[in-house]
Amino acid sequence: MTTVDQFSPPAGPDLEEGAEPQFRDTFMPTMNRDRGKGQKTVLIVDDEQAIRIGLAAYLEKCGFAVVEAASLAEARRALAESVHDAVLLDAYLTDGQGVDLILDIRATDPSVPILMMTGQGTIPLAVEAMRRGADHFFTKPVDLKELEVYLNKSLQIGSLRRSHRALRERPATIIPYYGESDAFKSIFPLIDAACRHKSPVLLRGETGTGKGLLARHIHSRSANSREPFVELNCAGLKGEFLESELFGHTKGAFTGAVDAKEGLLERAHRGTLFLDEIGDMDLSLQSKFLKVLEEKRFRPLGQVDERISDFRLICATNQNLDELIGAGTFRRDVYYRINTLVISLPPLREMMEDLPGIAHHILRFIAGGRKEPVLSPAVLEKLAAYPWPGNMRELHNVLERAWILSDSKEIRLEHLALLTAGEPDRPKPEESADQDLDAAEKAHIIKILKEERGKVPEAAKRLGVSRPTLYRKITQHGINLGETR
Repeated sequence: MTTVDQFSPPAGPDLEEGAEPQFRDTFMPTMNRDRGKGQKTVLIVDDEQAIRIGLAAYLEKCGFAVVEAASLAEARRALAESVHDAVLLDAYLTDGQGVDLILDIRATDPSVPILMMTGQGTIPLAVEAMRRGADHFFTKPVDLKELEVYLNKSLQIGSLRRSHRALRERPATIIPYYGESDAFKSIFPLIDAACRHKSPVLLRGETGTGKGLLARHIHSRSANSREPFVELNCAGLKGEFLESELFGHTKGAFTGAVDAKEGLLERAHRGTLFLDEIGDMDLSLQSKFLKVLEEKRFRPLGQVDERISDFRLICATNQNLDELIGAGTFRRDVYYRINTLVISLPPLREMMEDLPGIAHHILRFIAGGRKEPVLSPAVLEKLAAYPWPGNMRELHNVLERAWILSDSKEIRLEHLALLTAGEPDRPKPEESADQDLDAAEKAHIIKILKEERGKVPEAAKRLGVSRPTLYRKITQHGINLGETR
């Protein structure tokens, strides 16, 4: 049996001056004692210098990086300064008992392996060490081969602990919050139906209302939840690039196609295809996509053979698709194929009674299994007074920043400085939200026409629409062009 005593340098005065480096150099002349990339680090806590030297020499030979501490105080400093993969801890030290350090280590890192050792091994001591969280207990002199085996096994267990903890504490995505407001209660049956059926779903709502989040939630509760969830933002890509993302392409199908690429339609087979901002899809691509919706067949760019994709479709938009159809930028037949089940998500300003519950729900997700910070009544009042133009996404960002500034304890008013700085101007009385959308649109068109003295081409440019579209709006709203000149 190889024990630590066999690697201990001779006792005597030479140990005080220079013996340690001489011992290390003779024992392992070619070992690099600096901590290398990927090396596991072991903290050795023992008040006997000879024991530390022997253990360190053997563990370094085994490929570990070693940090030494001669007391509880030194060990606590070492633990505070850096992360260690394992701790080898003596039971009795000059300034206290090693078992007292176990709870401190476990409080900061429940996954790190802790191996106890003592020259006065007793069953009660071993039981107490294991009860506090030690992974193994050795009696001195330590069998170094046995130590190596247990250390490697403990490191593997520690890695599994960290993986399990990460999965437990950090969900893949935040689950939608269903409150008690009338605005949300009205869509509960629709969400439930979307989860039970495979029909296409169209999610409507302002930017930041959580359409993508709801799409993932519907997929996770559907019969094909174990299949892929494939997401594409149609506003991020245009023309050939968007078509290539959807359909895929063969090598050389177009300039720049240096390799074959699998399309998202193929990847979404038997799963869910989520197309965000569907209103921004080009007209030419809409006609090709319509065939996919009707036949579930498609042909990658540059390829003759058709492929099949049996996907479930969920679309989202923050635009009024009826207006886009009227303007000629969205196909009516595509609209009829994607709006089998329409769910309109309310803006946050219409769910103020649910704001405390929503805020706590988001904070639980941000905290990731750690203690949720406290929200004072003043903070809740401040949050309720804000109009939230960015909806749920803006609320999440504000709360995450406040959580960071609060050091995960209590969120106070000073942690909401970003909210105050970004608060938009309140609407003037004449711009009251009492006006409906049609009235607001009509007033804006008349304002621009008057500024351009009734000149439709110039007004259309400023409004960002075509002349036929503007003429159609003028007729729709009954605007008298003569009065705008």
